[in-house]
Amino acid sequence: MITSNTSLHLDEEREKAYDNYLSAHIDPEGDYLYRLYRATNIHTIHGRMASGHLQGRLLKMLVQMIRPKNILEVGTFSGYSAICMAEGLAEGGKVYTFEINDEMEDFTRPWIEQSPVANKIDFRIGDAAKEAPKLGITFDMAFVDGDKRTYAEVYEKLLPIIRPGGYILADNTLWDWHVIDPAYDHDHQTIGIRQFNDLIAKDECVEKVILPLRDGLTLIRKK
Repeated sequence: MITSNTSLHLDEEREKAYDNYLSAHIDPEGDYLYRLYRATNIHTIHGRMASGHLQGRLLKMLVQMIRPKNILEVGTFSGYSAICMAEGLAEGGKVYTFEINDEMEDFTRPWIEQSPVANKIDFRIGDAAKEAPKLGITFDMAFVDGDKRTYAEVYEKLLPIIRPGGYILADNTLWDWHVIDPAYDHDHQTIGIRQFNDLIAKDECVEKVILPLRDGLTLIRKK
């Protein structure tokens, strides 16, 4: 008989095997991103929050497919996702990335400014929902990966500055599947994600699809 602990161990081993297989069959992340991801996990408390290899390659490819000129990022963290998106930009494109936690600046800014795509990234400390509309820029794409409790509020403030036909990508929208777990009914971050998902589902101004990648990635197209 397999005990629950053994089953959990097997699940973890299978997940690790999946990750290794995927990593071996997609484009490499490159040495700079590898070192950034490693440093993020060593020197920050929540290193897992960084996008990582698989999602990073997806973000780059989505940028190459959408071909935006201006990208808005809500939640820079260590800069991994901003660099990945900047890699996919054509010349003249720019990622405007906002990090609300000023304690991350000393770690993140050097990694962004020393990256091969530093000229394509505008890194700012501040609340994107308040500051981005002041830039006077119409964005072609946004990547939302900030405070889960305020996703719905951020969406409503950013949608007007996304061009028709533009995209919003929202990360963590399955929230480790807590969105369907009653045990998390009183968890504020889970509540925030559920409210956002319900809002998007009912919004007829956009097309939407949720990809069950990592922690859930919602692709939203403004009509």
